Amino acid sequence: MIERIIEFPSKLSFFLFGPRQTGKSTLIQSRYRENLWGVNLLRDEVFLPFAREPHKFRLEAEQRIQGEGVQTIFVDEVQRVPLLLNEIQSLMFDHPACRFILTGSSARKLKRGGANLLAGRAVEMFLFPLTCTEIGSSFNLNNILTYGALPSVFDRDPIEKQQILSTYVNTYLREEIKSEGIAREIGGFSRFLEMAAAQFGELLNFTAIARECHLSARTVQSYYEILEDTLIGSTLMAWRKSVRKRLTEHPKFYFFDLGVTNAVNQRLSGPPDLILRGRLFEQFIFLETRARMSYKRSESRIFFWRTSNGAEVDLLFVRHDKILGAVEIKSSSNIATAHLSGLRAFRQEHPNVPLFLVSTAPNAYTLDGVLILPWRQFLEKHLDNLL
Repeated sequence: MIERIIEFPSKLSFFLFGPRQTGKSTLIQSRYRENLWGVNLLRDEVFLPFAREPHKFRLEAEQRIQGEGVQTIFVDEVQRVPLLLNEIQSLMFDHPACRFILTGSSARKLKRGGANLLAGRAVEMFLFPLTCTEIGSSFNLNNILTYGALPSVFDRDPIEKQQILSTYVNTYLREEIKSEGIAREIGGFSRFLEMAAAQFGELLNFTAIARECHLSARTVQSYYEILEDTLIGSTLMAWRKSVRKRLTEHPKFYFFDLGVTNAVNQRLSGPPDLILRGRLFEQFIFLETRARMSYKRSESRIFFWRTSNGAEVDLLFVRHDKILGAVEIKSSSNIATAHLSGLRAFRQEHPNVPLFLVSTAPNAYTLDGVLILPWRQFLEKHLDNLL
């Protein structure tokens, strides 16, 4: 089993959110083995009794705590029965020495349904697909750009990877989201999903996407919110000093895993063309950055920067309204001055901010005041300084 770098609180209870098949259950069970009671709400024989009578969960938990010495209670996919959180808060008060670990693949039902989030008694954490650091010496960039880094996919042969990812898209992204009552018109949602995958990492124009999908712009916006709430993707906002102006800019959207992106786009077989590979490489750096920020519980935030003339920088690292660095991402081993146009435009407005270009170049060097870095060196030696 690959060792995950996420560190859990030593004593506090916590929520662990993450998309399906990121390895939440396996990770918890590997780290907490003694005096553990596990409750898997994906199993109907467990889900149905507690859904009908949530108070029975508290009664059984008390019996296990007092009679069997249980010290940790693990509830998997807790969003399926949000009312259990009321019982858990009561148990926390009556049994302060007992820890609760609550996992879920969707925060939507909890946050938007007004569920009890335990009034700050449980820390919120997130688990992502495998990172470059976790994979270590087995990491292969070409494989990751094609098949992503879901633990259930990694270390399989290509045919199995394609089958698992296709099933993930067809059964979860479409059918399960529909079954939860989130998106009722599955045809429209499927059209939207394909468009969202085709336009990953590009500026979002809700009106244009709505026209292509035969949906309203408001419906398209709500579907993007669904993908974020169910942890299938995340939005990258444009940087503006004013938060109000920032919210009016067109954002970008990235799916949580490269393999899922390619599965929706039906691009799991055959190498990507140079343009698509460049976009996938940009998504790879974004996903690695986002995971590292979360695991470090960093106060930095990331944005992209763009002028009205179209000059653009892929990532800005901002902490407490101070820009720590600007990063351009290029899937090229031969960087020329033409690749620096966005960074040069940014430097005119922010002359004292460190500039980086992350690439597939074999060695680091400086070009026109920009530090050109191999991607692995950026992730291993420079990223933490920006977080």
